[in-house]
Amino acid sequence: MSPTAVVDDTFVQTRTALHAVAEHVLAAARHRATGRIGLAITPGGFATPPFGDDCRTVAVDGTDLVVAVADRVVAREPLRTLAAAATLAGLPAPGGPSAVYHLTTHLDPDAPLALDPDAARRIADWYALGDAALRQWRADIPDDDPSDLTLWPEHADVAIRAADINYGASPGDDHVTEPYLYVGPPAPPPPSPDGFWNAPFGAYLTWDRVHSVTDAVDFFRQGRRLSHG
Repeated sequence: MSPTAVVDDTFVQTRTALHAVAEHVLAAARHRATGRIGLAITPGGFATPPFGDDCRTVAVDGTDLVVAVADRVVAREPLRTLAAAATLAGLPAPGGPSAVYHLTTHLDPDAPLALDPDAARRIADWYALGDAALRQWRADIPDDDPSDLTLWPEHADVAIRAADINYGASPGDDHVTEPYLYVGPPAPPPPSPDGFWNAPFGAYLTWDRVHSVTDAVDFFRQGRRLSHG
């Protein structure tokens, strides 16, 4: 993957729409059934883990919403509005689990979702790279007791925590417009002569500088080394 395309308004609108679907439909569906909110990266996008007696999953694949029961697809429709997506997912209405965390996307059930297929594919590709890198990094640091991978709907980032350090991949946000990797140590980062620590939370590396899983793992490794002084 070589994500060199410009992050324009279409990309940001698509990212915002997918984030809203993650919060107000996918996380809502899983939370209603299990009390949990974490999601997972899947081919073409992201999904809930299986939940309920029928092992149901609700997934975003490109610009479609896909509902499966025991790995058998039972419904697939283009994402048009949050209300329509919630109905397909089996929810009475869209709405994220606000009792668990402060929701970060706007809930407008009947507003058209601004989704561009190319931007959605680029976001899915970035998630896939980040997911693969985090899985490899997790296997490399077993003594740090790494957590499972989770796509957190409040930030729309896929992440792990290991030895009190957060590692993750984000599709971008209000603070860093481009998709990026990050390392977040538990305390203010120690000074580094190369300026590695470039954010209040730690360090980030934008996607134009990440061309492979190896590049991503090298960034995580450097963050771990510098975090340990």
